[in-house]
Amino acid sequence: MMKKALAVLLAFCFTVLMLTACSRGAETEDSTTETTDAITQIQSDTASFKLSYTKADSLNPYQAETLNNQVLQSLVFESLFVLDESYEAQPQLASSYAYEDSKTLTVTIPSGMTFSNGEKMDADSIVYAFNRAKESPRWRRTLESVDSAVADSATVIRFQLAWANPLAHNLLTFAVASSETDDNGYPIGSGRYRFGEGDGSVYLEVNPQRTDFNPHFIKIPLINIASGESVENAINIGNISFAFRDMSEGTKNKMQCAKKAVNMNNLVYIGINCKSGITADENIRRAISLAIDRDTIAKSAYRGYARSATSVFNPASQLGKDTAIFSATADLTAARQAIASSGIAADELQVDILTSDSEGKSAAATLLKQQLEAAGFTVTINQESAAAYEKKVFAESFNLYIGEVKLTADMSLLPFYSRNGWTAAGIDLANSPSYTAYWGYTEGKNEIGKFVLDYSKEMPFIPVLYRQGMICYSKAMHGDMQGYENNYFANIEDWYYN
Repeated sequence: MMKKALAVLLAFCFTVLMLTACSRGAETEDSTTETTDAITQIQSDTASFKLSYTKADSLNPYQAETLNNQVLQSLVFESLFVLDESYEAQPQLASSYAYEDSKTLTVTIPSGMTFSNGEKMDADSIVYAFNRAKESPRWRRTLESVDSAVADSATVIRFQLAWANPLAHNLLTFAVASSETDDNGYPIGSGRYRFGEGDGSVYLEVNPQRTDFNPHFIKIPLINIASGESVENAINIGNISFAFRDMSEGTKNKMQCAKKAVNMNNLVYIGINCKSGITADENIRRAISLAIDRDTIAKSAYRGYARSATSVFNPASQLGKDTAIFSATADLTAARQAIASSGIAADELQVDILTSDSEGKSAAATLLKQQLEAAGFTVTINQESAAAYEKKVFAESFNLYIGEVKLTADMSLLPFYSRNGWTAAGIDLANSPSYTAYWGYTEGKNEIGKFVLDYSKEMPFIPVLYRQGMICYSKAMHGDMQGYENNYFANIEDWYYN
């Protein structure tokens, strides 16, 4: 009887436990369903995030000329490498690379890759893209030092360089597009999104081949906006959600949105006439560099969207960090000592600064004038129209000029050390120790330190700052916005609206 009672009790307990378990299971399922629904609701966002494009311009990466359409390209197309915030090349399509010799670079890609339409991507696809990119407005100059590309196999591409370049792989950031177009005539890539069209509108939709990509924005409407000023108005009033501006002419004051600085490789520098006048004296050139307060010019003339050039190379890069030789602030005592070493009398310390009528250069020239006068110079500003400015630079009709050049991602100083470059105006290349040392460095004949030492003695031009751009986005958006030059949507999968 006792055993029977115990059996009944155990059966009852088991039944209760089962019912409790079922009840908990139901609660867990409901909770999971609610959580899944919440996630799905965010991931199914097809209308909130909007980008601008220019309908009158091509969406083909090798033909697009507007910043609008070029910014979109990192969403639709991939490249062999992408650059991070420190200008380090990170593999994207590439799996590895190697320099066979100083002028031969091989890159390996994985097998089995496809474009968004399922078409196979192989080494021949990369060679096709390279040849198109080399002729394109956007990458023509970037790829100037890369002569050719051939497919050694289905997964290996060999690039032949025009000259020795230890950072040539940094240049392989061109978009890889298929030689075919989709049914609507849009170019095909292998990126996170692909172009789509319907109901008279153009949009981006998630690439169905990319199972590794799970964004919240699965569809992105594209809004036709023709001009840069209209882009700024559109983001201010909420017609678009995100934009990149290169800050060339004071955009910051117009943008009423969340903002983040983006490093660029645009060097603002002082060109010097090393061939005539008092600036032919290297002590005077050194005194000018010492008198410059780079931080002040970066903060005032460029509204804080710049980094002081503490090196010839971009201070955001490891090369720039390793070769820092300039102070971000002025050293007037050292500047006056350099003037004294020149032996030039005080009444002969007269220089003119040639500048164009652009807002940044004009403001920089005004600040530079004040800083040089504090060191003992008498300074005149010669402001010209863009055409007259360029003509005078070519003719070397200046003591100093405020210039800007966009350097390529391999940190090449070719614009200054090429006999064909207008940026080299005023530099006596025939008698330049830094010219010889620079090309010796690229060819592996001497270390970078040799170049930096010769450069610091000669001072053939003076780096002032590296300009920055700006990504601006809706204040209603969430996520840690990571974006870099030419990779503005680096972590778009983490962005969302409530």
